[in-house]
Amino acid sequence: MPPLPRHPLISTDSTVRSGRPYLTGTRISVADVLDWLNSGVTEAALLRDFPDLTPEMIHACLRYSSDRGHWSY
Repeated sequence: MPPLPRHPLISTDSTVRSGRPYLTGTRISVADVLDWLNSGVTEAALLRDFPDLTPEMIHACLRYSSDRGHWSY
């Protein structure tokens, strides 16, 4: 599916990650990124451990969560 209009780095597709929002071009869910950050993993560690991630993708996850007003995913 195409990226979400307000969040071009985030897509949804019922055949990917059970329909949960994920980062376009990856199989990394928004929820995974938020959970990792919430558990204390730093942005630098995420970028090191997941070379497909960019700082913009991490920030897109935070914006997506903020726009929803809660961490419902």
